[in-house]
Amino acid sequence: MRVGLNPLPWVLTPEGFNLSVPILRTAFAEIATTPFKGIHADPPPGLDAVGYRALLDEFGLEPAPGYFSADVDINTPDLVESAKKHAAIQAELGNTEVFLAATLTAERIAHPSIGYGDVPLQRIIDGIGAAAQAITSEGVTPALHPHVGSSIEVESEICAVLDAVPASVLSFGPDTGHLAWAGTNPSAIMTEYADRIAAVHLKDVHLGQAQAARDADANYFEATVTKFTVWTEPGRGDVDLLAAVRTLPGDFTGWLVVEVDVPEADTNLASTELSARWVTDHLGAF
Repeated sequence: MRVGLNPLPWVLTPEGFNLSVPILRTAFAEIATTPFKGIHADPPPGLDAVGYRALLDEFGLEPAPGYFSADVDINTPDLVESAKKHAAIQAELGNTEVFLAATLTAERIAHPSIGYGDVPLQRIIDGIGAAAQAITSEGVTPALHPHVGSSIEVESEICAVLDAVPASVLSFGPDTGHLAWAGTNPSAIMTEYADRIAAVHLKDVHLGQAQAARDADANYFEATVTKFTVWTEPGRGDVDLLAAVRTLPGDFTGWLVVEVDVPEADTNLASTELSARWVTDHLGAF
């Protein structure tokens, strides 16, 4: 397996999501001082695959699978075209897998992790299937990524999508943190779908903070940023990350991408150094 990093601590700024070249330069310069070399790869607007690869090369980094999310509730030619375009960029970067997710919804942002409200599950399945087919047509393997706040959040929804869309079209890209926060045992569902796992987001959470946020009916941003600290660095939370990793088949050669959406450490670099230390100590990677 290969281990990479998502530069979210830099990209998720106090002013909002900022995927720009100046932000990435700052992130890559700091990440390059750590053992991480693989970077969750999504070029910023205005930068093509060649330019993005050159930016990574400048800091001695390499691309790891990116992330495609869309409003899959509406199966349109635009959804298919967007999925194909994203997959083509991933293929040009040399990635053979990409995470595929449904976008967050207003209702579930307001009431995260509990499967709030009625979800048009069949339309979600159809949209994910169409996006997955489009990605597959570009020679890239789409891996379903459940996400708290999205319409594929709780275990019943995850299983419904994976069971309805053929394995030849859709693989699994579990995120240990989002699974655990939404009440799913990561290692259990990863065991159930082990033969479909193409890539993994390795993420830790404080389950006590997640429950406190749930009890307070905190919204997603309150739970993760302003009032509660759901996210944390690997090994500092309550997810049995090693149990999750052990579910992977012995011949697994995909990526484990470490994610800390909101660092609990004092700085982004300190957070990344803690993550690298956990990977080195427990996975023997790098």
